Amino acid sequence: MDSNQDAKFSSHPVNDMERQMSLELKEKEFDYSKRSQWLRAAVLGANDGLVSTASLMMGIGAVKQDIKVMILTGFAGLVAGACSMAIGEFVSVYSQLDIEMAQMKREKERAVGIESIKGEKDGLPNPIQAAAASALAFSMGAMVPLLAASFIREYRVRMWVVAAAVSLALVVFGWLGAMLGRAPAARSSIRALIGGCLAMAITFGATKLIGSCGL
Repeated sequence: MDSNQDAKFSSHPVNDMERQMSLELKEKEFDYSKRSQWLRAAVLGANDGLVSTASLMMGIGAVKQDIKVMILTGFAGLVAGACSMAIGEFVSVYSQLDIEMAQMKREKERAVGIESIKGEKDGLPNPIQAAAASALAFSMGAMVPLLAASFIREYRVRMWVVAAAVSLALVVFGWLGAMLGRAPAARSSIRALIGGCLAMAITFGATKLIGSCGL
């Protein structure tokens, strides 16, 4: 009898420890919103690299069938776009950092706890990280239409292959960004696909129209 009571009482500390460990694990569950600082820049860069470079190539392809002209146009778009994205992200995120640091300084002057301010610094945006993620993602996205067009001499086939490769990549990048942020993947992929196809179609049509006017 005593042994049964001892066993019953000894099980309580074990259950308490299990509950405590479970609570600690829940508290340590990863906050996916922390990824937003670099994830936003990376997803934006990848989609912009895909869409802008492909649109440039499709636009020039509407009036020039030469593969060399199309590849050079795409490469120029890759370099210019990667530099522009990196500089833009660095400047904008640094401005955001300055604003948040100024706000933290004002709070500190109002005698807010120093420990809480130190904790807030961990969540501040990183301009270099955002710039690097944006430039790298842009370059990766821009490589898709470039590689798709590089080995196809036939003009019509090249244009369709570029459009198909970019459409597939838009779906993949949209899905990947959603999965990393634990957001609805299908919705993100559809948005990216529709936006990219519209951009390519509008650029192709507008350039074709202007080219037919003899400008």
